[in-house]
Amino acid sequence: MPEVLSRRALNRATLHRQLLLARAELTALEAVRHLYGMQAQAPNPPYIGLWSRLADFEHEDLARLLHERLAVRVVLMRSTIHLVAAEDCLALRPLLQPMLIRGLRSSQGKGLAGLDLAELAETGRALVEERPLTFGELGRRLLERWPDRVAADLVNGVRNTVALVQVPPRGIWGVGGQPAHTSAEAWLGRPLDSTPDPAETIRRYLAAYGPATVMDIQRWSGMTRLTEVVRGMDLRPFVTEDGVRLFDLPEAVLPDAETIAPVRYLSEFDNMLLSFGEQTRTRIMDDPYRARVFTVNGIIRAVVLVDGFVRGMWKATSTREEAVLEVKLFEPVAARERQALQEEGMRLLGFVAPEAKVCDVRLT
Repeated sequence: MPEVLSRRALNRATLHRQLLLARAELTALEAVRHLYGMQAQAPNPPYIGLWSRLADFEHEDLARLLHERLAVRVVLMRSTIHLVAAEDCLALRPLLQPMLIRGLRSSQGKGLAGLDLAELAETGRALVEERPLTFGELGRRLLERWPDRVAADLVNGVRNTVALVQVPPRGIWGVGGQPAHTSAEAWLGRPLDSTPDPAETIRRYLAAYGPATVMDIQRWSGMTRLTEVVRGMDLRPFVTEDGVRLFDLPEAVLPDAETIAPVRYLSEFDNMLLSFGEQTRTRIMDDPYRARVFTVNGIIRAVVLVDGFVRGMWKATSTREEAVLEVKLFEPVAARERQALQEEGMRLLGFVAPEAKVCDVRLT
C-alpha cells in the first residue's frame, strides 16, 4: 500500500520544493531553472517571487538574466507569460504547442476561420524577426496582408503559433512601456527542441512542486492525456488522507510534517496558487479563501503564508516619502506570527520601495 501523506506533510513537501521553508543559497538563474516557470504576466511578480525564495537576491540579478538572454518571458503553461531559463523555453514551447493551438481554436476560431495558420505564423515570424514589435504594431502589419480580418485575431494567431519572447526593457524592474516581441529562435540564436520529452517535464514539475496527481500536472501545464506517461515512469506512489493517488520522484526528500514554516509574502499570480487541481489545492490554501484571492477578472492577489498556508492578502503602495504595506488577514493569528508578519513585511518594503524614507506595515 502507498504511504499516506497528511495535508500538512504535503504542504511542507511543497514549500520545500518551492524554496519557501528556508531561503535558498542559489543564484537567480539556478532558482529560475529549479522553479521551472514563474508566472510573469506583469513585470514585477517574478522579482518578488525570487526575493521571497533566495537568501541574497537583488533586482539587478534578474534584470541581468533578461539582458544577457539567459532567461526569457514567453507564452507557455496555460497559455500565459512565464519567466523561464532560455533552455527551458526551447524545450517547453514545442511540447505545449498542441495546447496553444487548441486554445487558439477555442478563442479565435471564428475570427481565423479559413485562414492558413502556417502562412500566418510564417508571416508573423518574418515581421517580428525584422525588429521586435508590440502587438499593436504587429496587428497593423498583419492587416496589410489580411485587410478583411480583425487585428487582434491575427495577433493571437501569431502569439499561439510562434514562440514570441518579450524583449527587454519589458520585464526590467522599474521600467515601463509596452512589451515588444521577437521569436525565441531569433532572440536565443537556437532552434526549438525537435524532440521534447513529456516525462522530463513531469519530473521537473515534481521537483519544483512536490507530490502531485496527474490532474495537478495537467492543470499546471495545460497538457492532457498524461496518465499513460506517468504510468510508464519510475515514480513513488502516495495517497492523501482522502485516498487521492499522488506521484513523486523516488529520490525526493520529504520534510517532517511538523517542520516550522516561516512567514512568507507571495506575489500576485504566484505559481504556488495556480499549479494544483481541485483534489490537492488545499495543500496551500483553504477553499473558502479562493474567492477572495482569485478575482472574477482573472487577477490572482498577492498573499501571505502563515504556518505554511494562505492566511491573508497584501498590497504595497509607495511614494518617495512613504511606503505602506497593507495586510488583510483572513483569520486571527498568534502574537508571534503578527510580529513575524511585521518584520518580514518591513524587509519586503525595503525591497519593493527602497527609496521610501518611511515604511509602515499595517495588519487588519
